[in-house]
Amino acid sequence: GRGQLCELAMWSLGFRAAGRGFRACRASRRGLSSSPCRPGAVESSLRGETVRIGCASGFWGDTSVAAPQLVHHGNLDFLVADYLSEITMSLLTAAKQKSPDFGYTPDFLQSLKPVLKEIKQKGIRVVANAGGVNLQACAQALRKLAADEGVQLSVATVTGDDLMNKLQDIQALGVKEMDSGFPLPPALYSMNAYLGAFPIAEALNLGADVVVTGRCVDSALALGPLIHQFGWKNTDFDLLAAGSLAGHLIECGAQVTGGVLTDWEEVTGWENIGFPIVECDSQGLFLVTKPENTGGLVSKATVAEQLVYEIGDPHRYLLPDVSCDFSHVKLSDLKDDHVLVSGVTGAAPPNSYKVSATYADGYRAISISPIVGPKAAKKAHKTAEAIINRTRAIFKHLGLPDYTETYIHALGSEASYGPASCCPAPREVALWMGVRHSSKKALEIFSREIAPAGTGMAPGQTTLVGGRPRVSPVLRLFSFLYPKEHLPIEVHLNGELAKTLTSLPPPAPDSAAPQPQGTGDAGSQNQPQLDTGSHSYRLEQLALLRSGDKGDSANIGVIARDPAYLPYLRKALTTEAVTDYFAHLLSESSTVERYELPGIAALNFVLKHSLGGGGVASIRIDPQGKAYAQMLADFELKNVPRLIN
Repeated sequence: GRGQLCELAMWSLGFRAAGRGFRACRASRRGLSSSPCRPGAVESSLRGETVRIGCASGFWGDTSVAAPQLVHHGNLDFLVADYLSEITMSLLTAAKQKSPDFGYTPDFLQSLKPVLKEIKQKGIRVVANAGGVNLQACAQALRKLAADEGVQLSVATVTGDDLMNKLQDIQALGVKEMDSGFPLPPALYSMNAYLGAFPIAEALNLGADVVVTGRCVDSALALGPLIHQFGWKNTDFDLLAAGSLAGHLIECGAQVTGGVLTDWEEVTGWENIGFPIVECDSQGLFLVTKPENTGGLVSKATVAEQLVYEIGDPHRYLLPDVSCDFSHVKLSDLKDDHVLVSGVTGAAPPNSYKVSATYADGYRAISISPIVGPKAAKKAHKTAEAIINRTRAIFKHLGLPDYTETYIHALGSEASYGPASCCPAPREVALWMGVRHSSKKALEIFSREIAPAGTGMAPGQTTLVGGRPRVSPVLRLFSFLYPKEHLPIEVHLNGELAKTLTSLPPPAPDSAAPQPQGTGDAGSQNQPQLDTGSHSYRLEQLALLRSGDKGDSANIGVIARDPAYLPYLRKALTTEAVTDYFAHLLSESSTVERYELPGIAALNFVLKHSLGGGGVASIRIDPQGKAYAQMLADFELKNVPRLIN
């Protein structure tokens, strides 16, 4: 039972890198590991048979060295790869419109080619969402590649996520945007449901060596193999939640093995960073690790930072197969880059799929120009304003409307920090100009009017990075819910329809899922009176931080380096304090929500409508909130006792 889950490291040790020199051995195998090789090996934390899953890609464009590293040295049962995002789906849709053979991620085939024979020889099975919007073309290209390499592969596809052929039915349902309540736009560019893990498991049950999916939740790539291997049922909610967390931790590749870590200076070997592996048992316990003799780091710090990455409400992380509660997860640092994860719980999932649609909303262009010399930031702003004013005059003369949005930023002046900036007069900046307009013609005029600033405006402008800026369409995200019973899912094996699935898992009442926890500053008023003192600390001294996005919302996780610090973080980092700190980046409709994860002594903040539209809809320098945690790192906690010796 879960009451017997072991914690092998005390929180008082803090988030420190695991010691070196400890090696665990595993029997060479095609299938499963049944027992540790010797007493004290890290596998002794797990029970019975285990499955090893490695992730070779966290996004479309990830490094090509990951798959060979994991296949050669990972001792894997399954290799998974995550390529898709909302924007990627739109790009692949555009590619398919140009050619019926496009619409999937070619990186997938390129990564498999050098290791295809070894994958087959070792019996490693592969799951990837590389199919994008053209799964059959991807599968066909993979079968051809395998034939050319002399490898016989059984390739399955999981289809059903693309809802563009159901547009009229969806319009008739009167769906509303999940956050804003706005109605469905009249014209959509793409529309895909986030499928779950059970169809992947079914494809593996049918004997597929490789499973290619379109849009599914990222964590399903790992959960599907676990369901297949262990026979988990659609009511095993705690197990499904544990498998989902395993998938969540590895889905972004090297982000859990030392990449983008707050304590980045402690991480060595970036050029050969190890890619993540989870080793899971049938009871939902699992280890996070990486191949031996690779760079990077696996520790409580790296795993905790990835745990809070883009999770929103940790008490109610909703997926198609389960509603997860990550708030009481425990992490135990074992030796030699192994972290034990326990304490995950789950409940019934919602009865709807989340669907992400995109629609066209005009055009955008972005220009970057270095400017050097005294008062560089002031030069940049005056130059940008002159370009905007000149082009507005041209628009008026031609009968074109004004810009939809303009954004001027002097990179190097710390403008991202707003009032917290401490570098008011840099001598070199990069002028970032972002503009949006309803007319492509208008932005082509803007694009031509940048270079003349080099001879007719401020001194010190050195070049136009990338040349004349490119005009591109703006694609906005529209998310809504779609009933599961309306969406059949098909599994094809080697080009032939093998199975049609409906309502997997069976719809459960929305009321069965946990309800949202308090999103204000619950707990701050009820905590014991804290000691005060004369000390001040930057937040980074007391906490680890990581941030990311969900659409137009930013997510910032703050993990106490010692649980004794959490009450002070809770008191200082109120929603009001975080709102004030990021006020210069928030909109009128923005709100800030705070959640708590007592299991890892962490707080999680969601800043809604804080990214200028997010994704390619945003013309800001940080459309995905990647730097928000780094900015919050300088938040100052004042009048506290001495906390660090």
